[in-house]
Amino acid sequence: MTKTRQAKDWGINFGNPDIDLGRLREWKEEVVLKVSEGLILLCKQRGISFVNGRGAFKDSNTIKISDDHSITFDRCIIATGSRPVIPKNFIDNRSILIDSTEALNLPIVPERMLVVGGGYIGLEIGTVYSSLGSRVTIVEVKDGLLPGVDRDLVRPLQEKLNKEFETVRLNTEIVSIRESGKSGYVTMATAEETIEESFDRILVSVGRRPNTDKIGLEHTKVELDDKGFVKVDFKRQTSDSAILAIGDVSGEPMLAHKASHEARIGIDGLDGKDVAFDNRVIPAVVFTDPEIAWCGLTESEARRKSLDVEVARFPWRASGRAHTLGRTEGSTKLILQPGTQRVLGVGIVGCGAGELIAEGVLAINMGAKAEDLSHCIHPHPTLSETLMESAEVSMGTATHIYKRPKK
Repeated sequence: MTKTRQAKDWGINFGNPDIDLGRLREWKEEVVLKVSEGLILLCKQRGISFVNGRGAFKDSNTIKISDDHSITFDRCIIATGSRPVIPKNFIDNRSILIDSTEALNLPIVPERMLVVGGGYIGLEIGTVYSSLGSRVTIVEVKDGLLPGVDRDLVRPLQEKLNKEFETVRLNTEIVSIRESGKSGYVTMATAEETIEESFDRILVSVGRRPNTDKIGLEHTKVELDDKGFVKVDFKRQTSDSAILAIGDVSGEPMLAHKASHEARIGIDGLDGKDVAFDNRVIPAVVFTDPEIAWCGLTESEARRKSLDVEVARFPWRASGRAHTLGRTEGSTKLILQPGTQRVLGVGIVGCGAGELIAEGVLAINMGAKAEDLSHCIHPHPTLSETLMESAEVSMGTATHIYKRPKK
């Protein structure tokens, strides 16, 4: 829908999109079903027995599925994932509250939606509902959206959301929520004032907790940390010799691709291979519009640790491809080791950033230097060129932006 609106700037006019919410949900379910059925098929092809049911550990080598069904094993991998956190003081208003899972199944597009939490989940879902027509307000207790992410990467997104969302409230706390009819009246407080507004739905996205309760871990030797995550070593081995853990239950970051790689590490370790999860470069992507993606050392992290780094930025306003897409708000940057110019981190904001960041992961894992990236010929005109040109910026040889050459 956003692209159809942008097309007017290019001389292509569409009518206002007609949203069939029911069909949209059906399409989502069809995608989920295809993926699920594909996984079940893969299990059959690989000789894996798929058992559907709720299991709990009976001991370190047995899982009970039902009164008459148990599974014994030599080794087990816990991958039970996580679930959204709903603060205790919000629970009494459950009829108007939704979490990130329920947000994907709403029967209506609420006229006014409040998003509590300015992290990636809240922003992603808030962006979707804003595009569907909701008037979205977002509340974040800290002084910026996406706390912990480099501010220069967040800035283009925040500027866009300031225009698209009804309100972006920073340094704001939720004091109370009360229901009246089908609406929720929310009292919010800043250092200067107290505000009350009404909303049709309230999305709570203040974090997730690991699914380590109610699975019988107390009958094993598995140890948890103070936040409920399973303690694991660099091979994903728990304190119980028969049990490993991967994914959200084993700690941050809670990302599917991190879990998949942990699974490989765990299995290879059981197979006797010399493997470790230490110092892995894990890309992160915020699927908003524009997208934000990063991997390796971030500029903020380098500053916090007082690390000496060089930063090379290439603004997308100098990218021909970005101009043809009408998306020049983006930028690409490299975090480089002084002297060697080795790539330590990559950050990208802009459309398709999630697709582009993989090249950064490869560059860091392969120990590439800025010069290596600059000598890799990239197709023109593409957004992938911005990685090459960021490297050229560090050397003072960028084609599409002037930077004084280094002596």
